[in-house]
Amino acid sequence: KLGGSFFWSRMKRSLNKIIAPESHFFSEAEALTSYHHMQKENTITWIGQASFLIKVDNKVILTDPFFDEHTDPFGFIQRFKPPGIMAKNLPPIDAIVISHNHRDHLSEAIIKSLPNKEQIQVLVLLKLKSYFAEKGYAKINELDWYDSASMGDLQVTSLPAVHYSGRSLWDKNETLWCSWAISSKSAKVYFSGDTAYSATLFKEIGQKIGPFDLSLITIGTYGNKKYGVNNHADPEEAVQIGIEIGTNIFVGMHWGTLDLSDEPPWEPPGRFKKTLQDAGITLDRSWVLKIGETRAF
Repeated sequence: KLGGSFFWSRMKRSLNKIIAPESHFFSEAEALTSYHHMQKENTITWIGQASFLIKVDNKVILTDPFFDEHTDPFGFIQRFKPPGIMAKNLPPIDAIVISHNHRDHLSEAIIKSLPNKEQIQVLVLLKLKSYFAEKGYAKINELDWYDSASMGDLQVTSLPAVHYSGRSLWDKNETLWCSWAISSKSAKVYFSGDTAYSATLFKEIGQKIGPFDLSLITIGTYGNKKYGVNNHADPEEAVQIGIEIGTNIFVGMHWGTLDLSDEPPWEPPGRFKKTLQDAGITLDRSWVLKIGETRAF
């Protein structure tokens, strides 16, 4: 259980508005130009937090869509900058992939507002199907760990993670959580969602599903470990996860969007890159994107 010091720390930090440096984000005009310039390539685009557009074999996959101005119902925890691409300007979405139902990974407003719901394939964890069915989605795959679903030549597999679920104080762990593998003829991508490190789990994923061309791995929200909370990997653990699953390109995510824990907000990428460098992993394999940035892989 979390003590009063945790909640007092959160309250004090929520009162201090964090200013994101200009080097941290693209304007939306730049983001859209960059995205459309690489229209024919496999790309990732960072929307913010764990929200990405992953384009593989001309299929556009939206991960953990978070487009809200804040992550809590009371508006205390504001995002530093708007999404890299606003919801109304997103390209047509072929699939939505959800790692778990926390509010910073699943915005109800965008799930309600996306066009062409009947055509979008939704991939969720056990007991999340009804959430999307109630909002008009028809193609919903509800998966357990190591279950797979196909979209033409694309295969998406739910994988274990060390985390928890819940959108309020009263529904903790009523739905499952996971990480994901997205595989096609041209590329294999790992998406960690939120996860802490495990000495056995990621070696198992590497042996069963790996290796991966590119991995999106959580590197932030580790500062609450001093309060006994351990449900997000720190940057050193994120690198270890990438090594154990067998990834070529390491992409740091889940930082620089919201102030959810007690680490300095701009610390994660520096620690991430230093750990990669110390492990002998070259700069071209260690990616820290700006919000709104698109890169081809």
